[in-house]
Amino acid sequence: MRIIRRENRRPFLRVRMAFAVAAIALVASSHARAQSNAADDLLSAVVQLNTYINPDGRTVKGLGQQRKGSGIVIDDKGLILTIGYLMVEAHSAEVITNSGRKTAAEVVGYDHDTGFGLMRAAEPLKVKPIPLGKSSELKEQDQVLAASFGGRAGIAPAYIMSLREFAAGWEYLIPSAIFTAPAHSEWSGAALVSRDGKLVGVGSLVVGDATGQGKNLPGNMYVPIDLLPPIMADLLSNGRVSGPGRPWLGLNVEEVRGRVFVSRVTREGPAEQAGIQAGDIVVGVNGETPRSLADFYRKVWSLGGAGASVPLNLLQESGIKRIDVKSINRHDYLRLKSTF
Repeated sequence: MRIIRRENRRPFLRVRMAFAVAAIALVASSHARAQSNAADDLLSAVVQLNTYINPDGRTVKGLGQQRKGSGIVIDDKGLILTIGYLMVEAHSAEVITNSGRKTAAEVVGYDHDTGFGLMRAAEPLKVKPIPLGKSSELKEQDQVLAASFGGRAGIAPAYIMSLREFAAGWEYLIPSAIFTAPAHSEWSGAALVSRDGKLVGVGSLVVGDATGQGKNLPGNMYVPIDLLPPIMADLLSNGRVSGPGRPWLGLNVEEVRGRVFVSRVTREGPAEQAGIQAGDIVVGVNGETPRSLADFYRKVWSLGGAGASVPLNLLQESGIKRIDVKSINRHDYLRLKSTF
């Protein structure tokens, strides 16, 4: 048997150590490449949307005729999910991928109740779609990733600050909105991604208090992805949710100390036609006093679907007046494409 002296074994040990270090470096490099590739796949699913709105559109005055934001590719045939105000009343649109590829897109569907909009690229985008997650599984203080168009420059880490009801002045109520901080500067249509790489929300707004506790903490509000599956089939087949829809009045309202004030009346909408004016205070819905903005909406919506008559008691100047408003479906007021 040949005996290798200790001093002669050192070269072998050095060689073995060199191989081990090289192997570790290779594994680490492979892992880093895999993470980088996964990140690139994720980011490639978030594209830029440029939309061009019908010049006669009802939303042009408030939202503009040309709009830009993000869209999220959710299938391998170019289906793009975005926030609805970017594409409502659009007559044409352009999609730009992170690689710079441009293609036209068409409107698929829009839903006012959730705020979601769907578009489809005119040709396959050759990007990996992002899978849908479960927003119901999110918890406060969860770490997430906010991603807008622009590749790596468009991503930013964030934390879930609150999961709560959100009522907005344009007859809009989300029961389980997602609030994050810090705020992302390109929030419109941005993807909110969970730690397992799945889509859990779509960017809608920037807010001054992400906690909902009266703190000065700017952040973003995201529409939870769980609201999409129940309406997806209708949007794909009809461009809108089936049925009469919720009654829409054409009001912008604000809650101040528990009272509901009319801040604006939509031109040629049901409220204006019924004689409601900015500055009126809603003191009753079908004889019941609304206690908050959300309560006002629920009382209106409880009276039936679009087309229902909504009896309102309003404080106008120095007296209370009852006005019956003949509601409509908001889709029938907008100037949408015929596919809607």
